[in-house]
Amino acid sequence: MTTVTALTTLTLLALAGCGTETGRESDGAAEAGSAVRTDLPLTDVRWSIESLSVDGKKTAAPAGASVEIDSKGKASAQAGCNSIGAQVTIDGDTITVGEKIMTKRGCTDALKAAFEGALNRAFDGKLKAKVEDKKLNLTTDDGDSIALSAEKPAPLVGTGWAVTSLVSDGTARSLPKDKKGESPKATLTFAEDGTVSGNLGCNGFSASAKVAGSTITFGPLKSTRRLCPEPGMSVERELTKVLKGQVTYEVHHRELTVKTADGEGLSAGAGAAAK
Repeated sequence: MTTVTALTTLTLLALAGCGTETGRESDGAAEAGSAVRTDLPLTDVRWSIESLSVDGKKTAAPAGASVEIDSKGKASAQAGCNSIGAQVTIDGDTITVGEKIMTKRGCTDALKAAFEGALNRAFDGKLKAKVEDKKLNLTTDDGDSIALSAEKPAPLVGTGWAVTSLVSDGTARSLPKDKKGESPKATLTFAEDGTVSGNLGCNGFSASAKVAGSTITFGPLKSTRRLCPEPGMSVERELTKVLKGQVTYEVHHRELTVKTADGEGLSAGAGAAAK
């Protein structure tokens, strides 16, 4: 299971900057590579799956279900519980899905498990693609179909970001868990006035945050002084190292990555818009 998951993760990380913000929002297709020969705006867009129609039965997609294809033909599909990676070729309006790699996480939600099984069946072989008004429809030779819509990247400013992992020496790891299996709730939100605020895993904080191009320059952090049980304090110490001075950042759809020159960093997922 570990090997398959790692391979799929590499597939996901190898995707080009689909809907990526580095000081700006970008949207649309990139220059086509050798695996892509089409005028349709299919690649370098994150397509949210709205529904599947298999054997005449239509099923609504769970939250977060999506498909991405980069300009070199590397595709990833997020299903109900697992991820599907594949190399595809695009010629005109035809997408041919090659051998697939799927993670093997158990899914306790019966509806999600059924959906990912249907998606694995529909996202296979030769598919006809039709794009209209930021909507994409993929249809198999058997008449099964996947309905999708283009997803805009989350903006850096105004989005509530929840920290999901920490990076040290180029290696990412999930936030540690306590004895109850819960991770510290670390968050950050950038405001229009050039500040950032949130929680470091234990204490609340605020600081100035000057955004310029692909960099953010943090001012001194101001925080509360509570003592918290582990792993809250450990997470707070590591985040304090990241949110210091000048760093680089990238928004890939709904994921924010922040990196320091020393190789420290964090990844965060987009939540609700800040109020």
